[in-house]
Amino acid sequence: MSTFNFPEAIISRPVYGKLEPRPGKAHLMVADAEGAEALLDLARADAALMGKCHIIYIPKNADPALLEQLEAAGAKQLYVGPSYEAAVPRLRRVLADAHMGLQVYLTGTEGLMGQAMREAVEAGIPHSAIQTEHRGSTARRMQCVHCKGITEDVETDPFVCSHCGLNLFVRDHYSRRMAAFQGVRVDAEDPGNVPEQRGIYQ
Repeated sequence: MSTFNFPEAIISRPVYGKLEPRPGKAHLMVADAEGAEALLDLARADAALMGKCHIIYIPKNADPALLEQLEAAGAKQLYVGPSYEAAVPRLRRVLADAHMGLQVYLTGTEGLMGQAMREAVEAGIPHSAIQTEHRGSTARRMQCVHCKGITEDVETDPFVCSHCGLNLFVRDHYSRRMAAFQGVRVDAEDPGNVPEQRGIYQ
C-alpha cells in the first residue's frame, strides 16, 4: 500500500483522510498513479458504487496492472489521460454538468488533489462533498514566490526553480488558490550559501 504519514505542519497545509463510499446518484473520482489503489478499495467496499461513477485517471508511471484492475472494476465512465492538463477540460465539463449531490473523491499525489480540489470548489462543489486520500509520491507542486513560476514534482529541499533558477527553500505554507506549496530563496541574505540538498521528509 502506497500510503505515507505526513508529519504535523502549519495550519495551511492540507490534511488528507481515507476515501469512504457515500450515498448519492453521481460520483466523480479523480486519481493519478497509485491513487488507483484507493479507488479499488472503494470498489471493494461498495460494489454498486462503480456503476454510478465517472473516473478520471492519470496513470503516470504506476504499475500497468492498476489500470487493468480499474478497467475491470465496472465504472460507468472511465477516462484515462496522459496528464492532468489533458484531463482538465473533461473535469471542468463534468463539474459544469453536475447536479446537486455530486460526491467527489480525489486521490493520488498532492499536486493532483490540490489542482482538482481547486476546480471543484470553483465549480461550486461544497467542501463537505469532497474527500481526499493521499497515495503514492510525496513530491510537491511548488510555486516560486519570486517569479511565480510553478515547478512540479519537487522531492528535494532546497530545489532549483525551473523558471528563474533561484535556489528555493521548501516551505509547508500552502496556497489553495495556486494549489501549490510556496518556495522562498534560501540564500537571499547570503548569496551562494546553499545548504546540501536532502529529501523533503528526511
